[in-house]
Amino acid sequence: MLENEHNGNKVTTVLVVDDNALNRELAMDLLMDAGYLVLQAEGGEATLTLLENNHGIDVILLDVMMPGLNGYETCRRIKEHHLWRLVPVVMLTALSDVDSRVAALDAGADDFLSKPFNEEELLARVKTSARVKELHDQLEDTESILFALANVVEVKDEYTDNHLKRMAHFSERLAHLADLTPTDQRYVRFGGILHDIGKVGISDMILRKPGKLTLQEYEIIKAHTVLGEQIVQPMRFGTQVGPIVRGHHERWDGLGYPDGLSGEKIPVGARIVTICDTFDAMTSDRPYRKALSAEMAIEELRKHAGTQFDPSLVEIFLQHLDEIYQSDEASG
Repeated sequence: MLENEHNGNKVTTVLVVDDNALNRELAMDLLMDAGYLVLQAEGGEATLTLLENNHGIDVILLDVMMPGLNGYETCRRIKEHHLWRLVPVVMLTALSDVDSRVAALDAGADDFLSKPFNEEELLARVKTSARVKELHDQLEDTESILFALANVVEVKDEYTDNHLKRMAHFSERLAHLADLTPTDQRYVRFGGILHDIGKVGISDMILRKPGKLTLQEYEIIKAHTVLGEQIVQPMRFGTQVGPIVRGHHERWDGLGYPDGLSGEKIPVGARIVTICDTFDAMTSDRPYRKALSAEMAIEELRKHAGTQFDPSLVEIFLQHLDEIYQSDEASG
């Protein structure tokens, strides 16, 4: 683990990646003189290895033209990794044509800089990128608070903290596979964490009742979707996440609740959370039954695709199920 604190103050850590040693040294000297902690890597493979072992990197200056794993592919792999994707990547290139810059943005680069670089411009780009990373880190702190808040409900409903972690990961991953924007993927992740937050207002006697619910009790349970939206609404992202929380018990055929929405009228985030929540519930032990096997859960999703679930999202989820489960985050 990289130590990047000095006298209690966080020092911004910059990783300089270039196969040319002289270019690396020029950038490193400039950044160190400006007070940054600087690491170096001579290629794409070395960059990925370094990221595996150091979680404190704040900004990456990444050369495009490198042997082996070039800058575009390196950037793409960084941005596809759930632990690294929020690290700003500034691509350094001697190529000034529009196509090269478009390729950099397509690979997920946050900014680019032409070589030979202007020293003041490089420092300005790094400073701006470091501010972006700081905001992302604050967002991570926000997520920790959301987990703590939502975990109150999980304890009431006899789930575990791992259920929340799996819901966050499964929901966000399916959103990514469904080609939602990175921002919308984040909202879906928050929806996965907070989907049952409304149960905080439901009596434990009803939530933990071992027998069949009465019609009145079932109506009270159903109200957790509306209450959840009301709880989320005042939050900064409430407008985007509230409809996911409200709609995660809607059905593709319109027979769900609370609004009886059908098909694509159901927010896509809610459709995603529904699939992930149902699969995780089926494959987890509950007080009233043992977990189903993955094979049986898969069969149930397929059986109800087009009635309870969005059929296209079910197909995507099942096609990538092994990949989703193999993630380190999912296994946490």
